[in-house]
Amino acid sequence: MASIPGQHLCKARKHIMSDEKTMIATLAKGTSRPPRRPPVRVKLRRINANLAQAYPPDGLKKDWWKRLGKALGTTSSAFVQASMFHLQAAARLPCSGISEIAVNAALAHIEAVAPEDEVIAALAVQMACTHTAAMAVLARLGGGHGSERRVIAMATAASRLLRVYAEQVEVLRRLRRGPDQVIRIERVDVHDGGQAIVGGVKTGSQ
Repeated sequence: MASIPGQHLCKARKHIMSDEKTMIATLAKGTSRPPRRPPVRVKLRRINANLAQAYPPDGLKKDWWKRLGKALGTTSSAFVQASMFHLQAAARLPCSGISEIAVNAALAHIEAVAPEDEVIAALAVQMACTHTAAMAVLARLGGGHGSERRVIAMATAASRLLRVYAEQVEVLRRLRRGPDQVIRIERVDVHDGGQAIVGGVKTGSQ
């Protein structure tokens, strides 16, 4: 059995390693997704216990407002303002009032949907708020405090909210892809001596 010189063996190893690196880089390039831009965020200046004014965290109000509009799929300032008030009212963390964390999490949820118009944006806002509400109910249920009747009520509420969220996801899918097509196949057995008619059949006098 012939022996391989040391320098030839090193070259062979380098060649194999180079091929492996090239293959890994090719696979990574083909499967990797483009990096996502961080979602738009807001800061909240409290006006009262139930209302706060949203403002940009970095002071660039014009660019920030455009990003909010793009995240909500709209060019309407009124729609953006109304959506922000809706999020403040509905997207709240358990045992807390208005929360920047909850509002910014809801905005990230909405931006992930990437609504292309106000109809999809309204659905995305509802989805974000439904998700937050479901998690809040589950948080209260997780403690296991209270009577059996209360636990059952919390479990029922959480189940309904999660079911609504799943239905909202399905509505979003249908709005973007259209309704599912159903193909119905019918079988007709014709015995000896019988006849089959394909098409419309009219009966009675014409």
